Amino acid sequence: MLAARNLAKAWLLLTGFCVAFTALGWTLGGYRLASIFLFCALLSAGGLAFYADRVALGMVGARELPLAAAPIVHSTTERLALLAGIPKPRLYLLDDPHPRALSAGRGTRGAAVAVSRGLLAVLSPAELEGVLAHELAKIHNRDVTVQTPLVVLSAMVIEMSRIGGWLERVLLLFLGPIAASFLHLMLTTKREFAADRTAAGFCGSPHGLADALIRLEQTEELFPFQSTPATEPLYTINPFAEDGLAALFVTHPPVSERVQRLRALDPAWREKLRAA
Repeated sequence: MLAARNLAKAWLLLTGFCVAFTALGWTLGGYRLASIFLFCALLSAGGLAFYADRVALGMVGARELPLAAAPIVHSTTERLALLAGIPKPRLYLLDDPHPRALSAGRGTRGAAVAVSRGLLAVLSPAELEGVLAHELAKIHNRDVTVQTPLVVLSAMVIEMSRIGGWLERVLLLFLGPIAASFLHLMLTTKREFAADRTAAGFCGSPHGLADALIRLEQTEELFPFQSTPATEPLYTINPFAEDGLAALFVTHPPVSERVQRLRALDPAWREKLRAA
């Protein structure tokens, strides 16, 4: 049901993009210009559908993660993918110390998961499994089918501000809310809660992911991080400071609420901890 709803959202996004672009052409120049705009929109929509994941990975500077460089990551991902009933996604590395992970793709096939060098350094094996399971859950639920083209579209709108030269900041004040509205129109915090629940099922326990979320929140402030805030939906948790332009793009619920919901999946966890 969730996957079907996300597929419908993706088709709605691409169809709406084509309709809006065609309507703009009709307004500016009638039938002939509308036909040209429709042709361009169809090409762009096709590019978004098939290449948005590569664009998104390029935006964050991801490079392919060889098997020999991280065999545990590859083996854990392969095992979780079997449990999820999806093909193993391509794995990428973000070569910086900021601990974060993301997923992108056009569906269960052709998807990718990227982890940073900092993430691999700070997480325990159980926590790493929880984070990888969360990203695979986004692929399983088809969240990536919606969020990946949305991120690319929003980033394109933000980059348009650069054409303003010395008026760049003024354009950004106008285009930033427009780009953010694309994300909030199609994405809700429910998708993260659903991915957390699905990930807990893949792992057989919610605590690895819960502990990972706490550790990521505690450690991310220790490392510098700069990127376009339009990429916020891709990550496991929001890696941006929630102020200025970045505050407009927040689509993740608070980590504390996610951890509370995960712990609630195993109400007897405190008793088990005391018994141990």
